[in-house]
Amino acid sequence: MQREWRKSTRSSAGGPECVEIALDPTGAGVRDSKNPTGGELDFGATPWVRFVGTAKNGVIDPR
Repeated sequence: MQREWRKSTRSSAGGPECVEIALDPTGAGVRDSKNPTGGELDFGATPWVRFVGTAKNGVIDPR
């Protein structure tokens, strides 16, 4: 299955923090938007939902 990638709204335009994600029923993929053929990290649905919830609650400091 071909994934549809989208750039994170938190990534700065042309800056060093460029991340793309692709969501599907089994979870999520994460990759560097400046190097899309450089590989990706795959997360199952449960770990991805936990990560996003933790980040939204401010437990993870993005700096």
